[in-house]
Amino acid sequence: MNIRLRINGKWITFTVKPDEFLLDTLRNNQIISVKKGCDGSTCGSCTILLNNQPVLACSLLSVRADESTILTVEGHAEEVEKIAVAFGKEGADQCGFCNPGMALMIIALKQSHKNPTDDEIKHYMVGNLCRCSGYQAQFKAIKRYLEERL
Repeated sequence: MNIRLRINGKWITFTVKPDEFLLDTLRNNQIISVKKGCDGSTCGSCTILLNNQPVLACSLLSVRADESTILTVEGHAEEVEKIAVAFGKEGADQCGFCNPGMALMIIALKQSHKNPTDDEIKHYMVGNLCRCSGYQAQFKAIKRYLEERL
């Protein structure tokens, strides 16, 4: 079956199987910034913004996203660059596998919370796992990015 998605501003038609997950559709079509980390909706590496809401692409059937707008890190290149700089300044960049999903969650956090508290930041980011860090540097980087953007 065919579905149509607006990905980073461009409408694209995909042929998908009825049981195909959006993560697989995206990766099979060279949209590889969306990472495949767990296949169990537990790590956040496959986070995308679907109609401006963070969604785990590994748990959403592609057909359910038909006619939707999807943003990946490529669709937010300027903001992702600013996040990357904040991560670098705080020594939070590590291996980078979790960074695309985490960056999209940070962007969604910024869009939904004008001045998030420390607890709101932690609550919002809880679903994004990093296997390299203890999260403190990432938390500082997120705060740095949000404070610089106010």
